[in-house]
Amino acid sequence: MSNRFLTSIAALGLLLLTAFTSPPNKSTVYLIGDSTMSIKEVKNYPETGWGMPFAIFFDETVTVDNRAQNGRSTKSFVAENRWQPVASALKEGDYVFIQFGHNDEVPTKRSYTPEADYKNYLIRFISETRAKKATPVLITPVARRKFDAAGKVEGTHEVYSEIVRKTAQEQKVALIDLDRESQALLQQYGVENSKLLFNQLVPGEHPNYPDGKEDNTHFNELGARKMAQIVLADIRALKLDLANHIVQRQAAKTVDAQAK
Repeated sequence: MSNRFLTSIAALGLLLLTAFTSPPNKSTVYLIGDSTMSIKEVKNYPETGWGMPFAIFFDETVTVDNRAQNGRSTKSFVAENRWQPVASALKEGDYVFIQFGHNDEVPTKRSYTPEADYKNYLIRFISETRAKKATPVLITPVARRKFDAAGKVEGTHEVYSEIVRKTAQEQKVALIDLDRESQALLQQYGVENSKLLFNQLVPGEHPNYPDGKEDNTHFNELGARKMAQIVLADIRALKLDLANHIVQRQAAKTVDAQAK
């Protein structure tokens, strides 16, 4: 046989091998929760849900599908048919990150979910996720900015966060205690500097809020990124397989305007 013929056979074999090589497994991370996690419309900027920066920290095998919505509780998320499409789309290897509480715990809101019902909804999300061989991850509601007169951060989710912790323990589900960890971050920043993490603006500072804004619940870009970094660190600490797909993004290089 000629060398040219042998080379052609080898090339054909390599082509066939490539054609039948399985593509890398791809997974979807679904985020279900409330406004502290959700994608914001431009009219709400600089308000930013932590799920927005979270989505950019994964390689091409992971898709982050952020289904969180402003004002939703576990009860209203189900009642509005927001959970069912997620449950139907789930496949083996996917994840569901579950963070509710802000709207469940307030009795004056229509979204109010009594404690027993809140737990039952969490269990429903867990069981229906596992039925599709996907992985549920429970997240305690992220902290609000609240300090006492002595400058010590105060929790505002004690009852509902504890329900999440106990449910995670009973159901043997991975837990990210974002309430406690974000409180620790706020304490580190202190009373005044912690304002830098929230959507707080003086009048005239931003065209979306001409009269200013004093918001101790929703984050700006910096705050959202800090919360996303807590979640990413916990994914690594929990040794979830998802941790293998977290990437370190390169910062854009600064261009010297004087360079020739």
